[in-house]
Amino acid sequence: MSRAKLCFVAIITAGLLLPACSAQKKAPPVVDDAALGSAAAAPDEWLTVGRDYAETHFSPLKQIDATNVGKLGLAWSYDTQSLRGLEATPLVSNGVLYATTPWSNVFALDARTGKELWRWDSKADRIRGGRACCDVVNRGVALYKGKVYVGVIDGRLVALDSATGNPVWDVQTTPVDEPYTITGAPRVVDGKVIIGNGGSELGVRGFVSAYVAETGALAWRFYIVPGDPAKGPDGAASDEALTKALPTWTGEWWNNGGGGGTPWDALAYDPEARLLYVGTGNGSAWDRRLRSPQGGDNLYLSSIVALDVSTGKLKWHYQTTPGDTWDYTAVQHMILADVQMGGKPRKVIMQAPKNGFFYVLDRLTGELLSAEPYAKVTWAKGVDLKTGRPIETRQARMYDKYKVTLFPGPGGAHNWHPMSFNPATGLVYIPAVEGSFPYAQERDFKRQNGFWNMGIDLNARGSAKGLPPLPEKEYEPGTGPEVGSASLLAWDPVAGKPRWRIKHQGVSGGGTLTTAGNLLFQGLSDGRLVAYTADTGDKVWEVQLGNGVIAAPSTWSMDGKQYVSVLVGWGGATGLYVGNPTRQFKAPGRLFTFVLDGTAKLEPVKGIEHDPLTPVAYKATAAQLEHGSALFARRCSMCHGTAAASGGTIADLRYAQPATYDNMDQIVRQGAYQQLGMPKFDFLTEEDLAALKAYVLSQREALLAAAK
Repeated sequence: MSRAKLCFVAIITAGLLLPACSAQKKAPPVVDDAALGSAAAAPDEWLTVGRDYAETHFSPLKQIDATNVGKLGLAWSYDTQSLRGLEATPLVSNGVLYATTPWSNVFALDARTGKELWRWDSKADRIRGGRACCDVVNRGVALYKGKVYVGVIDGRLVALDSATGNPVWDVQTTPVDEPYTITGAPRVVDGKVIIGNGGSELGVRGFVSAYVAETGALAWRFYIVPGDPAKGPDGAASDEALTKALPTWTGEWWNNGGGGGTPWDALAYDPEARLLYVGTGNGSAWDRRLRSPQGGDNLYLSSIVALDVSTGKLKWHYQTTPGDTWDYTAVQHMILADVQMGGKPRKVIMQAPKNGFFYVLDRLTGELLSAEPYAKVTWAKGVDLKTGRPIETRQARMYDKYKVTLFPGPGGAHNWHPMSFNPATGLVYIPAVEGSFPYAQERDFKRQNGFWNMGIDLNARGSAKGLPPLPEKEYEPGTGPEVGSASLLAWDPVAGKPRWRIKHQGVSGGGTLTTAGNLLFQGLSDGRLVAYTADTGDKVWEVQLGNGVIAAPSTWSMDGKQYVSVLVGWGGATGLYVGNPTRQFKAPGRLFTFVLDGTAKLEPVKGIEHDPLTPVAYKATAAQLEHGSALFARRCSMCHGTAAASGGTIADLRYAQPATYDNMDQIVRQGAYQQLGMPKFDFLTEEDLAALKAYVLSQREALLAAAK
């Protein structure tokens, strides 16, 4: 299929917004529905996370192109006053740049100079930090009619005055007594603010809500999974859809984690069809045997649901992973486009979810048009286009009896990091990952309210105990254990195959931005921001920014000059649990803005500096160390890193001062650091704490030995 036949959906945003300190007497155009639906008329702006309703992360600007990108220099930078992960894509409207930092704080800058105009502190309760599965991050704001909208980690949705940063309204979108969080960026469509939530790892029932943008009143709500059947309908937009979903569930999921399905990120909108597309999350617990013991597809987990924007009622759905048991969410970025497939023009929605298959569906009907693997996949042999269902391998669900290594792992072949679509090349650019994970059911699993409850043995890779490994002969041919890596993948969605791929060091690459200048930008975990040619993938420019990059850049124009802005701050799930390739970053997060012939100075950034390690005496039996290792994996590793080796975002416990080990009871069991985001584990026994302490000190001892 000729790539010339692949045409771009003109669902692009436009409009202007009053800056906070404007001296203009004439009020500029506001960001309204018309502006958000017609950005092709205003390429200088970046008004929503994906730049347009189609979520393309494509800009028609081309002053910066493949021939002159080597002249890019720093225009200005801004200290975000944060040491945690930065995931937001900066928005720019009428000379003002808006973005967010960890804990859902918002700032507005003069886009010409980087000068701060205002900053809003969410004052989120830091205790909520322990409920955030993947760092206290935030992926950005929405703009509409003089307001800036942000979802807060504690479940609130807040509207701020765009000129002052003062709150206009503030609503609690989630039950305060349950472990919900919000990290995703809201979207404004049809005069409504759309927001989802997270928390499936801990145990909640997911839903997406629409609020009236002007007042904050609830317009409608769609629950992703059924509730307790004995309580009857919710009185929500999802009631009819959940009646159909109910037979796909068994057991008492409502009492055992709520079912999950939290829609914590991806949203897209077709204003002509008036369809809102929502990507849904994994089950709670991960292991279907624990939440739905007699099986079932468990609708609408791991699905794309198309909702009527006026009513919130379901129009169609497609489930990418029926009966998900591997954390294969469909919350990943979705892109709308018009393409020629099978010789016919089709209005499509495209997604590369965690499970490793790239899906192309008719966005009006939900018909599956294509599903091809874009990364190594060993849980399924393919997708049956007639039924739309994956063809699972025989080992895929055997982890109740064995430790089964599968591709991809729970981090997915693609996670939240935005992909982008360039209409000139016809390619989708995916921050892809090829990595495996040893799935094993947690023995004697017991739910602990408010904490991680996946039912998975997170110590399976490092422990000799637990379930035995699945014998090699039991794996289907070509699907056995291997290691993996991150890459930047240029995918042809019509042909269903890669055009080119660039492998990266480490296990994560940042979100992508592509432009009409035949450019593709991506930040990397090693601290570089790199520009490639969009058609061939040739590297044409790079700069070292001194901190890992996970966010997607944006580009905009002012006074006849094109700029590229990106938030730089290592963190998120990978930054906590795995870390960057060198585990070197503990630097302040910054926002960098580049322009041709920019002359601002890039200040050097220091890496992590630890005090010299000294031995700390301890005594422990082998049984204690094994118990401590298992406890650390389940209760501590998601923040403090695999095997107690921090990824650079949270304190590395191996380097702690001796007094910290002496005070572990106050810190861990009594909650001394709760207001710093450290959970209180008051259910742990003294024996548990002693085992944890011994394990951490053994890892410190191993680090000392390695240094010698």
